[in-house]
Amino acid sequence: MAVVIDNVTQLIIIGLFQDPEVQRVCFVVFILVYLATVVGNGLIVLTVNVSKSLHSPMYFFLSYLSLVEITYSSTVVPKFITDLLAKIKTISLEGCVAQIFFFHFFGVTEIFLLTVMAYDRYVAICKPLHYTTIMSRSVCRLLVAGSWLGGIIHSMVQILVAVQLPFCGPNVIDHYFCDLHPLFKLACTDTSVEGVIVLANSGLISVFSFLILVSSYIVILFNLRNHSAEGRRKALSTCASHITVVLLFFGPAIFLYMRPSSTFTEDKLVAVFYTVVTPMLNPIIYTLRNAEVKSAIRKLWRKKVNSVVE
Repeated sequence: MAVVIDNVTQLIIIGLFQDPEVQRVCFVVFILVYLATVVGNGLIVLTVNVSKSLHSPMYFFLSYLSLVEITYSSTVVPKFITDLLAKIKTISLEGCVAQIFFFHFFGVTEIFLLTVMAYDRYVAICKPLHYTTIMSRSVCRLLVAGSWLGGIIHSMVQILVAVQLPFCGPNVIDHYFCDLHPLFKLACTDTSVEGVIVLANSGLISVFSFLILVSSYIVILFNLRNHSAEGRRKALSTCASHITVVLLFFGPAIFLYMRPSSTFTEDKLVAVFYTVVTPMLNPIIYTLRNAEVKSAIRKLWRKKVNSVVE
């Protein structure tokens, strides 16, 4: 599939800040954040896969969520970090379209995974006697596969909208990475229809998924009244971590994508939060509030240390 190009083949990215000193400071800060994202999420993936105590559906989904966090962050952050040291920040039009595809693919996959994790908690708390039957290993694999498939379908729609637009100038993107709304501003045609399609595709997925998540947790909280104090405490601890991650991810996404493109003013700092900061926070949130994950990580660390000593 070829991108329709009249004159523009290279795009210039404005970036986050213009001051060279500020950019150098940001380079150090964001490279540390990105390393923490990869190491933290990678540690969760490794721990869940090697620890026998973490083979429940909840941790199965958590390992895939952490994997998606690494790939989602990697579609934007490495390019963003290297651009902080560049005088002129450029990207090819094809590269821009590819970044949009993978950014939306992994982003929507994460949305569906968070929804699946809420369903898992709903079944565990509201239907405990049927939990192992409903959330069998085959069902868990299908739910994960469905999340990936949903991400691909969503992203294909986004790209089909973008590749049909003519780009003949200007070629400056007022952002620090490629996304649909900034790219639409460069098209040599009216993009109001495309803006509506993006609003329906991105915004409504976020809103409906968020409403499903909120509804599921309202039902969960209602059902917790019938549990023991210890059962409520354990369930609330698990659910609190998930709710925190949901709010951190959905809040900025809904804020940015639910506004019509005609009045869209990109807030770069909000975008930094959900592309750079949130993927780093997720492993911290899940490990600090989850005794089983912390215990498994400690066991894994002791095993590694003992193997080195021996």
